[in-house]
Amino acid sequence: MAKNKILILFAHPLFEKSQAHKALVNQIPDSEQISFHDLYELYPDFNIDIRKEQEILAQHDIIILQHPMYWYSCPPLIKQWIDLVLEYNWAYGAKGTFLEGKFLFQVITTGGKKENYSSLGKDRFTIYELLEPFNQTAQVCKMIYLPPYVVHGTHEMKAADYLREAKEYNTLLNYLMNNELNFKGILEEKYLNDWFQRQKQT
Repeated sequence: MAKNKILILFAHPLFEKSQAHKALVNQIPDSEQISFHDLYELYPDFNIDIRKEQEILAQHDIIILQHPMYWYSCPPLIKQWIDLVLEYNWAYGAKGTFLEGKFLFQVITTGGKKENYSSLGKDRFTIYELLEPFNQTAQVCKMIYLPPYVVHGTHEMKAADYLREAKEYNTLLNYLMNNELNFKGILEEKYLNDWFQRQKQT
C-alpha cells in the first residue's frame, strides 16, 4: 500500500518561546513522506511564493495546519497564506480541482483547558465551532476537512507533559502516514484525538 504524503504547514510567530510546539516539532518523524514547512521562517516578510506553495500542496495527500490558537483563530501568516495560495481556478472554481480529495486538519495548542471550550465554558464555543471558517474553506476547495487535533492546557504543563504530548503526535503522524484513512468515522468526531485513541485500541 502506498504511503500518504503529509505536509505540515507550521506557523508560530514566537516559536522560540513555545515549549509546546518545540516539543511537538522535535517529535515529527524523520521521513521522506513528511514535509515540514515553517512559514514564519520561510516568509518573515509575508511575501509568499504562491507558485512554489501550490506545487508543494499538489504533491501531498494530507495537509496539516499546525499553530497555536490566537484569539480563536490562527496566526496572521496562515491567513495570508490561505488568501494568496488558494487561488480561484486553482483551489476552487470551475477549474479549481488541484486540492480535490486531499485531507486537511489542524494541530492546535491552547493555553486554556478543554472544558473552557464549550457552550457552558468561558470561551462559549467548542474548538470545532471556532474553526468553522477553515472547514468551509476546505469544503469550497473540495477537500476533506477532519476535526482538529488539540493539545489543551499548555500553560500548566511541565517538561514531562510536553514530551508525552509530543510522542503522541509522533504516533499519530506515523499512523496517518502508513494507513488508509476511513474519513467517515473520523468526521463523526469533534476531536481527532478521540478518534485516534480508539484506533490505538483496535
